[in-house]
Amino acid sequence: MATDSWAQAVDEQEAAAESVSLNLHDKAAQSLLNKLIRNNLVNNTNQVEVLQKDPNSPLYSVKSFEELRLKPQLLQGVYGMGFNRPSKIQETALPMMLAGPPQNLIAQSQSGTGKTAAFVLAMLSHVDPDNKYPQCLCVSPTYELALQTGKVIEQMGKHYPEVKLVYAIRGNKLPRGMKLQEQIVIGTPGTMLDWCSKFKFIDPKKIKVFVLDEADVMIATQGHQDQSIRIQRMLPQTCQMLLFSATFEETVWNFAQRIVPSPNIIKLKREEETLDTIKQYYVLCNSREEKFQALCNVYGAITIAQAMIFCHTRKTAGWLAGELSREGHQVALLSGEMQVEQRAAVIDRFRDGKEKVLVTTNVCARGIDVEQVSVVINFDLPVDKDGNPDNETYLHRIGRTGRFGKRGLAINMVDGKMSMNILNRIQEHFSKKIERLDTDDLDEIEKIAS
Repeated sequence: MATDSWAQAVDEQEAAAESVSLNLHDKAAQSLLNKLIRNNLVNNTNQVEVLQKDPNSPLYSVKSFEELRLKPQLLQGVYGMGFNRPSKIQETALPMMLAGPPQNLIAQSQSGTGKTAAFVLAMLSHVDPDNKYPQCLCVSPTYELALQTGKVIEQMGKHYPEVKLVYAIRGNKLPRGMKLQEQIVIGTPGTMLDWCSKFKFIDPKKIKVFVLDEADVMIATQGHQDQSIRIQRMLPQTCQMLLFSATFEETVWNFAQRIVPSPNIIKLKREEETLDTIKQYYVLCNSREEKFQALCNVYGAITIAQAMIFCHTRKTAGWLAGELSREGHQVALLSGEMQVEQRAAVIDRFRDGKEKVLVTTNVCARGIDVEQVSVVINFDLPVDKDGNPDNETYLHRIGRTGRFGKRGLAINMVDGKMSMNILNRIQEHFSKKIERLDTDDLDEIEKIAS
């Protein structure tokens, strides 16, 4: 038993180190991953809540891009990207962004809601192509995220070749004394600040639109917050300020209000994620090997379209993926040390059904929507760095299965007093009883799947 608790302690240390080292890097990586794996907009059912700076001014929303009276070449670009009608956030945000005089905006929107296309359209609409100097700045937390935004500008501006784009990123060295002729500059805060103040490649007084994207990721990075505020202070009062963030904790909110004076605010009212459509069970085991055997029994008894299996550490995930492969399962493995592009490729293969089982650590699986996932298995229950139940992660994990109006199935592996205690506390938190499942009883397993 002593050896077991020692091994568990080592595992927990490894998991804690993994989650700390990934906290900052992971926020940016997760955001990039979401962009890479989205091949269409999320069907967002959340209600949009709008707080106007002037409550007496009429609130416009649009149901078609034609209503926005865009330049024909931009309309062509929008349709060329596969947007047939505005998304939820675009319906409300675009009329505000394109209004005259320009209106400032703070908007909450998750990945896949069409917000990048919305602010790109605003920048392209406000640019005067006859003026060969920077008029729009867009600040992103990382080089990779800046490149993703650049791709959207290139696609949407495909029929508007007079408008040019340049990247203010660390490797892009320009000769001193040069004045930029591109109208749109995208980059990271440090380089953008240097180009505005130190090297004077950009005249900040001529900027019409300032976009700060991924504000919640931005403030997780040392120095980015301060650099962004310094850029904003150099801009004219007439400059339109647009800030986007997926979440609005107090720190993000305080930052947003320092950057954007007298804003309109668009928030997505979060729909409560629910466990009502998910059947939850737990299986009692005494060891990792017993957990694996229970997993094989479940697989032998029911037809599973696709399954996601969550492990606490990379080591366990790697071991489990290997064991499942030896049993003849098609297995995909996601873990924290993989490059973002590698992770995106794994998720794409899983989504296309090339592998039926995805084994992952917690870190990698946020925001992954795969319609065919019918079972989620917690090989290890989610705990925070102090060993307490991580209820939010539990909800996110098993929420992968009860999606798109389908019924889902979640199975939790419990291997000892500690994990039984964690499970009991999760049940209390959600006021939901989790039934025990005997995986040696094939009839019982078949029953839960019916």
